[in-house]
Amino acid sequence: MTREHYIPFNKEFLLEQQLATFSQDPKKVDDFKKLFDIIEHYFHYEAFNLNRNLKQNYALFDPDLSNKERKSFIGKSDFKVFKETLLTVLALGNYTRIDQETLDIAFKESDLIGLNLSIDFNAFKDYEMYVRGQHTAKEKVKKYFFWKKEVEIEYYDRVLIYLHYNDTNFLKEKKVKLGKMPVEPGSVVLKIFKRVPKNDLETIFPNAIPRMSLKDKLLLWVPGIFGGISLLSAKVIPALVNMYKAYETGEAIDLLNSKTSLNQGLIALGILSLYCFRQYNNFINKKIRYSKILSDSLYFKNLGNNSGAFYSLLNSSEEEVLKETILAYTFLYKSETPLTAEELDTQIESWFETTLKTPLDFDVKDALDKLKNTGLGVETNGKWEVVSLEKALVTIDALWDGVFEYNYQL
Repeated sequence: MTREHYIPFNKEFLLEQQLATFSQDPKKVDDFKKLFDIIEHYFHYEAFNLNRNLKQNYALFDPDLSNKERKSFIGKSDFKVFKETLLTVLALGNYTRIDQETLDIAFKESDLIGLNLSIDFNAFKDYEMYVRGQHTAKEKVKKYFFWKKEVEIEYYDRVLIYLHYNDTNFLKEKKVKLGKMPVEPGSVVLKIFKRVPKNDLETIFPNAIPRMSLKDKLLLWVPGIFGGISLLSAKVIPALVNMYKAYETGEAIDLLNSKTSLNQGLIALGILSLYCFRQYNNFINKKIRYSKILSDSLYFKNLGNNSGAFYSLLNSSEEEVLKETILAYTFLYKSETPLTAEELDTQIESWFETTLKTPLDFDVKDALDKLKNTGLGVETNGKWEVVSLEKALVTIDALWDGVFEYNYQL
């Protein structure tokens, strides 16, 4: 599994892990808590500004707003600014974009539903998926009849789907039907989900329609057509022809043999019909299973839609930034000598691997940038060190006070 920047532990846990080093010095522990409490409030203020920016520039494309509300944002919402801000938030939250090759593989394969889904991509001017966190879990999947096989399935912990719908003229030209979806042409839909199977990403598209696979079609039609023709030509039709000829010529009809042959043919046709019905019923059951997966996604896995997704994204990005800052500051603080970015990166990643048994790719650049921008970190000739705790408290307090600087004189 590829290592990623995402840190799969909450900020309180990581802070307690770092403070354990100073457990013999209660004052130092208290100062650390004060420092990171102020830093957290400062990052929360930055997230608030990002949220305001996102909502302002998204409003014109928000399908949850009425036409009247959306029109009031003409000239105020800038799509380019919205997209750039969204990408910034995703990067801060350590989300990564899924490339088209991975998406194509996911569309062709299926771990859980075993069903082909048809998606009309003409509905979208652009679509993207961003993911964060991966884990594997064992699931029982039905294979043949009543036999179930236990397989290991890869899941994404978080998935954001971004859908930019085409305008009305394009949709009409391509004869795209949006169905009952309350989506305005030209709008941008955002949905964020948790625990989505890596090979079932297509299930979170709102216009995914179940289709019979080639295997389903062959199992349904080949036995039905060839079996039906064979039985009709060998049993049913000859029996009916013989009975009709005997009736026309006035000959005595061997009812016993004719009825037996006819009944055998009809019974065989009945069995064949039941087989075809069973194959079709299997497909219907798959559709029901797919509907259940969608239902679970909607009620249990969905974490936010459209502008409501901003809060989840901003909360996670705010926490990731804080965790990176906590780790970078404390590791540099504990170091007896200044460290290069590479040395700091190695130390933190080694600590995760040995102490928490979690391999990850720590985003050392973002962490050091935060230390530098807040005045807590200093670089000299490519080596980094942090200011003392006492100075750090004064520095971050002054930074926070400066956020709401306002001079008023009578």
